[in-house]
Amino acid sequence: MGETAAKLRLVFDALAETRGVYLFDEVDALGGDRAAQNDVGEIRRVLNSFLQFLEEDTSESIIIAATNHPRLLDNALFRRFDTVMDFTLPDDLSVESVIKNRLASFQIGNLSWVRIVPAARGLSHAEIATAAENAAKRTVLSGRNRVLTDDIVSALEERPRSSNHYQQAV
Repeated sequence: MGETAAKLRLVFDALAETRGVYLFDEVDALGGDRAAQNDVGEIRRVLNSFLQFLEEDTSESIIIAATNHPRLLDNALFRRFDTVMDFTLPDDLSVESVIKNRLASFQIGNLSWVRIVPAARGLSHAEIATAAENAAKRTVLSGRNRVLTDDIVSALEERPRSSNHYQQAV
């Protein structure tokens, strides 16, 4: 815990020296709301350091922060970024589109979208794409070139679901 702000300083020093895209994933671990009931003093100091480093940054680097829990973030964090983007879970048409895109090199004309789409609800675009790829692997390993509805439904049901309805990048 005590070294977190010092490590952040190293990241921001590197950011100033080496132009690039820097991603702070799961930023809620650094940028939790300072008014939260379970606030720990050290975490508040880390957030204050992070906010200060962001404010002082004059590099040509791009800084991206991502979270699945935007409601946990301190409001001051949102003011340090030029753009805030919400990524909602895909609707039914998007589910079908993602799967068709991932399985473009396979025969999929026989798929039952009435079974597949409900199995995909609650999954992110990435989880749906991974499930489609897993279904494709099963197809290849079975020596087939036609993906079966059961392959996709099983692969979708194996994917972890988040209780969140969106992800956010700032």
